[in-house]
Amino acid sequence: MSLITNILVAFIAAIHLYIVWLEMFAWTTRGRKTFKSVPADMFEKTKVMAANQGLYNGFLAAGLIWCLLITDPYWKVNVSYFFLSCVFVAGVYGALTVQRSIFFVQALPSGLALLLLILSN
Repeated sequence: MSLITNILVAFIAAIHLYIVWLEMFAWTTRGRKTFKSVPADMFEKTKVMAANQGLYNGFLAAGLIWCLLITDPYWKVNVSYFFLSCVFVAGVYGALTVQRSIFFVQALPSGLALLLLILSN
């Protein structure tokens, strides 16, 4: 994997660590400012559900960080394909079902990283 691809994977992992914090620990505070399409009265009601989503985003972040630590080139590329594809699908689905901006935060960066990964191998 190229240095640019590694930097992009690290950036996407950092985004997902932020999402973990947002959904698990700041849903009823910062979450209200981030997800403006969600009615204000729903944040307290969906706090546990959001924390569950945050946990899943944590698994994505962990997988992306793992990608950066793998030393075998074959495994590094294949595991990266898997986790970047998971992020891409989650971003597209989130954009279609929750808020369009999710596409630009999750799907677009992971799609770009996938494209760079494909082009570098």
